[in-house]
Amino acid sequence: MTTTKRQMKSAARLYAVQALFQMEASGQTVESVREEFETHRFGAEYDGVELAEGDVALFERLIADAVNWQAKIDQMTDRGLVAKWPINRIDPTLRALFRAAGAELIEGEAPPKVVINEFVDVAKAFFPDGREPKFVNGVLDHMAREAKPEAF
Repeated sequence: MTTTKRQMKSAARLYAVQALFQMEASGQTVESVREEFETHRFGAEYDGVELAEGDVALFERLIADAVNWQAKIDQMTDRGLVAKWPINRIDPTLRALFRAAGAELIEGEAPPKVVINEFVDVAKAFFPDGREPKFVNGVLDHMAREAKPEAF
């Protein structure tokens, strides 16, 4: 299966959310999760289903930046959420998604609108029937305007 650069970046974003979720749930380090994903998930085959190859550099940068900038990202996320729902009260999958997206908004090269669209698609993958993708879109728009006001 040939994978385009765009598909590899999309897969890296999805894997970054999964890795950040796993780190929070299990207490694993960035290094152990990075190694596990790169060894056992990128392009692996499970039950006849081949997982996508991910952009390793983007994946590594997202999880490292999400950890390094976590306090700043969480504060940006909190400002995008309603007062009754601080980041520590939201679903852990969404928390991981906001941290990965926040890392890319702060340190990444992709335009904010691309980052927002990509992570809304990730939200759709995790919550295909829910309202979460619209919620994610609104919070990420707020975060993007704070992280890169010159892009708007």
